Amino acid sequence: MEAIKIQGGDDIPSVILDAENGIFQISGRSMPEDVTAFYDPILEWLEELAEEYSKKIVFEFKLEYFNTASSKLLLDVLMKLEEMHEDDKEVLVKWYFPDDDEDMEEAGEEYADIVDVPIELVSYES
Repeated sequence: MEAIKIQGGDDIPSVILDAENGIFQISGRSMPEDVTAFYDPILEWLEELAEEYSKKIVFEFKLEYFNTASSKLLLDVLMKLEEMHEDDKEVLVKWYFPDDDEDMEEAGEEYADIVDVPIELVSYES
């Protein structure tokens, strides 16, 4: 499977989806103009990963900010990971947030309540 590598900017997050090296990460700010067009290839890639990948998946979210439209698509990403978890694949989500950002911490907690996949909340010094 070909890796997806997107260099982030002011409105789009950095994305590294690299099955060969076991790197699965979305980081930065997510507020793309067309959120569906941005996240659809990611969701399709995860669908392919679910069929072909058998190793442990540690998916890292290191977001500084995301808008409401992105929150739905991030949930879709988490739901794909939940499907893999339900298919007995080993999946762990690491949700990173600055130690002074209660909103980002709460977002991780809310996602953890919604999806049935192990989510580890990881605070870091901002």
